[in-house]
Amino acid sequence: MDPTDIAIIGLLQADGRLSLARIGAEVGLSTSAVNDRLRGLRERGVLAGTTVIVDPAKVGLGVLAFISVLIDWSAHNEAFSRAVRDMPEVLECHHVTGDWSYLLKVRTRDNDSLEDLISNRIKALPGVTRSETVFAVGTDKETTQLPIS
Repeated sequence: MDPTDIAIIGLLQADGRLSLARIGAEVGLSTSAVNDRLRGLRERGVLAGTTVIVDPAKVGLGVLAFISVLIDWSAHNEAFSRAVRDMPEVLECHHVTGDWSYLLKVRTRDNDSLEDLISNRIKALPGVTRSETVFAVGTDKETTQLPIS
């Protein structure tokens, strides 16, 4: 990636609805050249998909929590990973180092739905021996923008 690709990605991270003409004006390229750059970035897998950012509280998902999960044996990792990918409340699943096997970022409607997720779905998975949940009482920063400059 060259500086122009990085500039294009930065503009799209800030506003994914920018027109090709506007991006071109910002980086000094024609609309067709911007389109070619974007096609190349998609083909190389640098850009994947297009989405909007939804305010979780405004759609009834006011509880944000982080769940650390311990798996007793690495043979259970694939099944665990596959299962949490199918849970819409699980926004992120990271295989981590340290005392835990996984760290999950989850959003739910309320504490009861969080309890159901933990007790009846996550802890019921093969190999799960323990979990610890931390509630976020406030969020000072949450972004999807990567620091690529």
